[in-house]
Amino acid sequence: MTFERSFYYCSICKNLVELVEDGGGELICCGQPMELLTANTTDAATEKHLPVGERQGNKLHVKVSSVAHPMLEAHYIQWILVAQGAKTQRVDLEPEQAPEADFIVDDGPLSIYEYCNLHGLWVSDSD
Repeated sequence: MTFERSFYYCSICKNLVELVEDGGGELICCGQPMELLTANTTDAATEKHLPVGERQGNKLHVKVSSVAHPMLEAHYIQWILVAQGAKTQRVDLEPEQAPEADFIVDDGPLSIYEYCNLHGLWVSDSD
């Protein structure tokens, strides 16, 4: 059960927007419609992009991924986001940081998103 979040991307200026509330309008950037991103559709190594969450009580430790993802200036994970019901938490990352983050979560299912600057949006679900 994915806790759906919508992200839009501008291919010209590289703006990335999370849609908080859908008012029905079209998102425009640099004079053109923004692209709705679809997770897990980029032709890239899944084992380096799918976020993996490990729970201990109400603590969730997220790593990207089962095989370490590069964290170089030219290729890195920009952020990790946890969505659970109406709650959203995000940790921004920088090159040279480890591609992981810690979150406080409630019991129950959640979705873990991550964004790679080269390979786009990825999501996995956790119970």
